[in-house]
Amino acid sequence: MDPLLARLSDSVVQAKTLEELTRPLLDMLEKITRLESTYLTTIDFKRALQHVLYARNTRKMEIPEGLTVPWGDTLCYRALEEGRMFTADVQGCWGDSEAAAALGIQTYVSMPVRLSDGAVYGTLCAASAERAQLPPETEKMLQLFAGLIAQQVEREQLLEELQRKNEQLTTMALLDPLTGVPNRRALFEELERLQARARRSDSMVMVAFLDLDGFKQVNDTHGHEVGDALLCAISNQLRAAMRESDFVSRFGGDEFVFVSPGPQRGQDATEAILGLRQRLQRATVCCIPIPDNQTLEYPGASVGVVCSDPGQRTPDLAIRDADQAMYQAKYERRAALQH
Repeated sequence: MDPLLARLSDSVVQAKTLEELTRPLLDMLEKITRLESTYLTTIDFKRALQHVLYARNTRKMEIPEGLTVPWGDTLCYRALEEGRMFTADVQGCWGDSEAAAALGIQTYVSMPVRLSDGAVYGTLCAASAERAQLPPETEKMLQLFAGLIAQQVEREQLLEELQRKNEQLTTMALLDPLTGVPNRRALFEELERLQARARRSDSMVMVAFLDLDGFKQVNDTHGHEVGDALLCAISNQLRAAMRESDFVSRFGGDEFVFVSPGPQRGQDATEAILGLRQRLQRATVCCIPIPDNQTLEYPGASVGVVCSDPGQRTPDLAIRDADQAMYQAKYERRAALQH
C-alpha cells in the first residue's frame, strides 16, 4: 500500500479541481478493488436523478460518463436505504433495478460522499460484471477517498460562493442604490469603452445630459418620498427607451447622463442629435401618484445632446459639453413658456 499512499498524497497536493482529484482516485480504487469500473456520481434529490460525473472503465463493462438515471432505480439508492455497502450478487439482492440489469452489474460497492453538514453529494462506486470479493482494506479506502472528494466539493462550492458575492459587490458598487441604474463611476467606465470602439470604427459618440426641471419644488411641495418615486419612475422609463447599444446612468441628484454610438465621423449629426433629444424628452414625461389619491404630472426633463469626437474629447469633456447643451435647452424651454 505504500506506493499507493504516496500516489494518493501527490494527487491530493497537486489537484486544483474536483476532476483532477477524482480521476486518479478512480484509478487507485480500481487497483484496490480489482473491479472493472469505478465512478463518481452526483445525486439531484429534487429531481430524483443520479448522474455519472466521472468514470473509469478497464474491461468489458462500461459505465458511461454523463449517464443519468432515475434515482429510485439505482443500486446506490438501494445501498443507502439498506445500509449495505457491498454485494457480489446484485441480481439476488436488487434484481428489480433496471439500470443495474442494463449495465450488467453483478458485483457492486459504493460509499456515499457526505458533505460536512451531512448532506449527500453523491456516491463513489466500483462495479463489475463478474462476481468478486473485495480486499479487507476496501471500506477504509473508500471512506478516505469519499472524504477527500467531499472536501474538494466544499472548497469549490465555497470559491463559487465567494466569486458570486464578489460579483454582486462589484455590481452594487456600479449601481445607484435608489434607482438601480448605473452610477457615475459606471458611466465613465462605459464612456471610455464606447469612445475606444468609436475610435476604431472612425465614428462619434452621442452624449446626453438630463436635468429634472422643478425637482426641488417637487421635494419641497410633496416630500422626498415623492421625489424619490419620480426619480425611480424616470429611471425606469429611460431604461425602457434604451436601444441595445445605449447606456443610462444617474449622474447625481436629479441629473442623468445617456450615451450611445453616434454617426460616422464627418457626417452631419443634426438629425441624430434631434432624434435622441426628442426620444429622451418623451421618456422623462410621467405621472406618479401623490398623497390624497392625486397624481403628479411631470412635464419632462431638460435634455442637452452633443455628438462628441472621441479623438478630441475625453469622457469628462464630452459630459461637460452635454451639460452646457442642457443649459441651453433649459434656457430655450423657459423662454418658450414665457411667450
